[in-house]
Amino acid sequence: MGQPSNAKGPYEWIITKYLLTAGMIVFISEAAKRSDRLGGFIAALPLMTLLTLVWLYVENQPEEKIANHAYYTFWYVIPTLPMFLLFPYLLPKLGFWLTMGACVVATVICFGLFALAMKSFGINLL
Repeated sequence: MGQPSNAKGPYEWIITKYLLTAGMIVFISEAAKRSDRLGGFIAALPLMTLLTLVWLYVENQPEEKIANHAYYTFWYVIPTLPMFLLFPYLLPKLGFWLTMGACVVATVICFGLFALAMKSFGINLL
């Protein structure tokens, strides 16, 4: 179950996954260098999630596991959204690394609060 049936060796598949996934990140960062809007648009697309769903499918994971991944990804994206407004606000005030740290902390707090709120609706995220 760990690799597609047509793979030649155990490490070739994982190396292929790493290269394709890393290639997506490089592609997005290169697009962002050329155009703020295009880079933001491409980064906002659920490319990594779609690629993950493909990896799970190709690796013969059960449909329930693949569906659950998509379901939980939806819920986990919502509390990350405030970070995209906080980052440009804080960047000129704190500099890059402090802004990154503050955004991580803010996202963790948002996620915790969101998870507590969703629990009252029967959605368990933690």
